[in-house]
Amino acid sequence: MQSCGVSLAAAACAAARSLGSASSGGDEGKKMAAGKASETEEDFPTLTAEERDSLVGIDSSLFGFQKLHEDGARTKALLMKAVRCYDSLILKAEGKVDPELFCQLGHFNLLLEDYPKALSAYQRYYSLQSDYWKNAAFLYGLGMVYFHYNAFQWAIKAFQEVLYIDPGFSRAKEIHLRLGLMFKVNTDYESSLKHFQLALIDSNPCTLSKAESKHLFYSFEYKRYRASKEAYESLLQTEDLPAQVKATTLQQLGWMHHTVEQLGDRATRDSYAIQCLQKSLEADPNSGQSWYFLGRCYSSIGKVQDAFMSYRQSIDKSEANADTWCSIGVLYQQQNQPMDALQAYICAVQLDHSHAAAWMDLGTLYESCNQPHDAIKCYINATRSKGCTNTAALTHRIKCLQGDLWASNPAQPVPNWYLSPQKLQVLEQLRSNRANLKPPQLQMLEQLEAQLAIMQQHQHQGLQKGSDPHGSSSEGTLSHPQTPNSTTPVHPNNQVGHSTNAPSPRPHNHLPSPPSLPHSSTSGGAGPSVSATKDGNTTAASLGNGNSEVKTPSPLPSADGKTAQADGLANHIHSDGGKVAEGGEKPSLSADNPRLSALLAGGKGREETSATPDSHKKINNIHPAILPSTPHAQGSSAASSPISAMSTATPSPKSSEHTQTGAHSPATTTSTAPAVNGNSKGGISEDSQSPLKAEPPAVTSLKATPPHGHNSSSSSSSSVSIYPSSTDVLKACRNLGKNGLSNSSILLDKCPPPRLPPPPSPVLPKDKLNPPTPSIYLENKRDAFFPPLHQFCTNPSNPVTVIRGLAGALKLDLGLFSTKTLVEANPEHLVEVWTQLSQPADENWDPTGTKKMWRCESARSHTTIAKYAQYQAASFQESLREENEKKALKEPSDTEPASAESAARKRRGPLKYIKFGTNIDVSDERKWKQQLQELSKLPAFARVVSAGNLLSHVGHTILGMNTVQLYMKVPGSRIPGHQEHNNFCAVNINIGPGDCEWFAVPEPYWGVMSNFCEKNNINFLMGSWWPNLEDLYEADVPVYRFIQRPGDLVWLNTGTVHWVQAIGWCNNIAWNVGPLTAHQYKLAVERYEWNKLQSVKSMVPMVHLSWNMARNIKVSDHKLFEMIK
Repeated sequence: MQSCGVSLAAAACAAARSLGSASSGGDEGKKMAAGKASETEEDFPTLTAEERDSLVGIDSSLFGFQKLHEDGARTKALLMKAVRCYDSLILKAEGKVDPELFCQLGHFNLLLEDYPKALSAYQRYYSLQSDYWKNAAFLYGLGMVYFHYNAFQWAIKAFQEVLYIDPGFSRAKEIHLRLGLMFKVNTDYESSLKHFQLALIDSNPCTLSKAESKHLFYSFEYKRYRASKEAYESLLQTEDLPAQVKATTLQQLGWMHHTVEQLGDRATRDSYAIQCLQKSLEADPNSGQSWYFLGRCYSSIGKVQDAFMSYRQSIDKSEANADTWCSIGVLYQQQNQPMDALQAYICAVQLDHSHAAAWMDLGTLYESCNQPHDAIKCYINATRSKGCTNTAALTHRIKCLQGDLWASNPAQPVPNWYLSPQKLQVLEQLRSNRANLKPPQLQMLEQLEAQLAIMQQHQHQGLQKGSDPHGSSSEGTLSHPQTPNSTTPVHPNNQVGHSTNAPSPRPHNHLPSPPSLPHSSTSGGAGPSVSATKDGNTTAASLGNGNSEVKTPSPLPSADGKTAQADGLANHIHSDGGKVAEGGEKPSLSADNPRLSALLAGGKGREETSATPDSHKKINNIHPAILPSTPHAQGSSAASSPISAMSTATPSPKSSEHTQTGAHSPATTTSTAPAVNGNSKGGISEDSQSPLKAEPPAVTSLKATPPHGHNSSSSSSSSVSIYPSSTDVLKACRNLGKNGLSNSSILLDKCPPPRLPPPPSPVLPKDKLNPPTPSIYLENKRDAFFPPLHQFCTNPSNPVTVIRGLAGALKLDLGLFSTKTLVEANPEHLVEVWTQLSQPADENWDPTGTKKMWRCESARSHTTIAKYAQYQAASFQESLREENEKKALKEPSDTEPASAESAARKRRGPLKYIKFGTNIDVSDERKWKQQLQELSKLPAFARVVSAGNLLSHVGHTILGMNTVQLYMKVPGSRIPGHQEHNNFCAVNINIGPGDCEWFAVPEPYWGVMSNFCEKNNINFLMGSWWPNLEDLYEADVPVYRFIQRPGDLVWLNTGTVHWVQAIGWCNNIAWNVGPLTAHQYKLAVERYEWNKLQSVKSMVPMVHLSWNMARNIKVSDHKLFEMIK
């Protein structure tokens, strides 16, 4: 078997030669000093010629297919011997080792499921082999190791590179299944669906059965509940269904019934859910996730004892899980056992420091016990979590509590130097970034820290004076974490979830808590698995209190660290020394708990905590999701298969986000793990050398040279006659690639797969981040046809140009594109409709209007021009009516000052839905003859069709690119962020009567924009996103912002990232243009290759276009000529 560009036979032969020379040192041995001990065969084993031949065909592609534990005992013994031989050879060689040896060693360790050693060997190969990216078997093996460790960001990159360099790779189906699963966990559903579909149509052998593959696919069907339910039930009817698939299918079916209201009334759904989960546990009694779900179901119907038992089983079976502990805390709190609840919540926030629900419930607990000072700290921690969905309400609650602390002393108001939650967040960020701060920022940090110290001292004095803080006893609700994703029944074992509007199951019991505290929830699903020591006995001791007598609330240990909880928390809950006394007696406030203090103290505490010597208590920056699995997980031969990955823990979107950004959960308890490549922390730290983190060499030139290792395809295609017969064509195509996939790359052989560009340097100063938009005002037709106008627009230093007054200068009849004319011309013409939330152009909120986000969803449907025209007119009439009503109702009281928060809410109002008519095809000359003729008045460089337009040489229609598209808008209609297909330029004319607001970012910053999308779990190329301008400002990304008025033409230069919102009622027309320049051609080809890496089909066939250009155009630009050649 030969991987792309690197012959495994050659690798094995190189190793064999080395081993042969190592073993045949007879003469050398005789010359050695007599006193030196001879090396034994056992210390330095050698391979026989037969064994060496057997190893030639073994590489990472056999992973999952070689059952070493069942019938492969001989193969396993051979691999173990080979590993010993290679290890001894490396020791003797003292650094002078053929890199291929490390690659082979990685393959052997992977097949033996020794993941730390496999990773170490692969990393050595990567560091020694400059063109490592040509070796598909290496990239596949590396991807499998990363997948095992749940390092999804790196696994995705490795697998994508395999498919890029070798689309016909023998294990492509395995890769598509894993990519589908990882993208699903990251909530990138478009990519997930695509890869699952590619896996299902691939007929190659796979480690999963057809039923398991189908199960993965069905588990994707989010928000289509009835279809999913039917699919799951039909899957359960399959004969000989593997036990694991049966268990996970029943688990998913049960949880879906518990969380989805559309499936019937609550009692019926809960009853059915419990039946399914019990059957699931019969098939797989060791599923901690199923036990957890069962506990949630029992809790919702009031079966407290059964819920406790289920949670206890969950912790026994699946180690530590923040959601489980949070739910246990809720249950204890309902039973009036505040000390037990406290212990459970502390476990939850230790396992996941950003667990919003646990912090909020802990705050509620402190309030119910009249400890507002500690409650404030917990609420502040909750607001810092990305998963917090009600920050505004919590901020209000914090202010109320801070005010109440001073209520007993009316003469002394809340000091104005008190730090607001926003300032506390700024302080936290500055602390965590202390090393990189500039002098003004350091000064600000010192001021804030001094202010915080005074504030804490003040609060402490206030409490000591015996003020009676807030003690209201109105009802508030505790909530379980929303696990996983109560609207999206993805596979439960993926433990994935994100915030949602669907009601999460709530307990019926209420308890004293603040009046305005909202339901707490979390966006994280069941948290990632953490390698904490299992301790069933201590768990039993803690959970056994479920039926103990009801206890009255009494002062809890303070959040400042005064608690009697002992160090046994790392092992789930109290050790014997720290057990809560029975009979209602609570420990005194004197004992210290540095762990909780560290969690609450923020950055300072983290530094202190990380210095703890005990490895079981050490809190470091390794994310739990990428730790080596516990020994029992490593023992199974299918540990890295998708199905087993689902039954072990996979990260929630929140946790994978931490993994990707390096912002690892600071409060993660980890167990010791074997050293990996010299990294004694275990697992993969972000600082360890990742084979996929290094920057690639820049792409300097582009040539159509086939890649290394594809001589067969290059020779066959080069020998084809210009006038072939059909037989010749078939014969030539037979070797080009599997499934119609070509292995050829436009890019030069020397270039590795494309990578994201780094941010441009030097970094722009803050005052240059809102540059003025280049604008040109035209007065007459001569101005429009003036050659420098074309040169100015296509100059790469101008990302976007607004040509003002174009319609007037050219006497364009824009009325031909008005809604009235369109309805008269073709009333039944098809219109694609996007239903969107109407909101301010510089903001993007979730549907509740409480949280800013990047994701910008639109529901798709279709209508006709006539019907959309009616909607457009009705929308205008309604707006007029609302404006008149506002004028009539305006009273003097409106001018009274309001808080910034209420003003923002008033400005935003309840978000309403609008409809945007988009992608209206205006290419048919029979229907739109007048309109298309009018556009021929434009200067040649901006026309839809011209000799100097690359897209006019494609040879076929690409809708919306080399044809005109029309957009019909009402205020608020949005075109989300994107780059044009294949980085081509774009022309957009506003027909009017309203204006549009544009935002544009220069092409060199597209890598930064892509990273932002990845952090927010959105696909940059295919997803729908609206950038947060504050994020861009902090990342030093310049943004051009301007208004396009009726008759203005916007020229978008090559690769410019942009997003647009209508301010008024208007229509726009747009199309793409490809200037005949080296810059345009280079960026188009680079995007073609990037699309291929991301498994996205390019709209422009660049290989075909390059041939057409070579045939049809005489190129005068030498640089462009060389590139095409």
